Amino acid sequence: MSVLKVIEVLSNSEKSWEDATAKAVKKASKSVKNIRSAFVQSQSVVVENDELKEFRVNLKITFEVG
Repeated sequence: MSVLKVIEVLSNSEKSWEDATAKAVKKASKSVKNIRSAFVQSQSVVVENDELKEFRVNLKITFEVG
């Protein structure tokens, strides 16, 4: 039997939501092992002078413990 745990993380990127998601998983994997999935809970953008400046994601990362 495996035990799973879920953490919530926020990430941002100047490129895209996909890049923000990839950055979050990469950064989380440095301290959390056995990542099984990432669920994008929400997405948003920062707008300055009528232009998209930053993409943001709120992720739930699931990983196996023990």
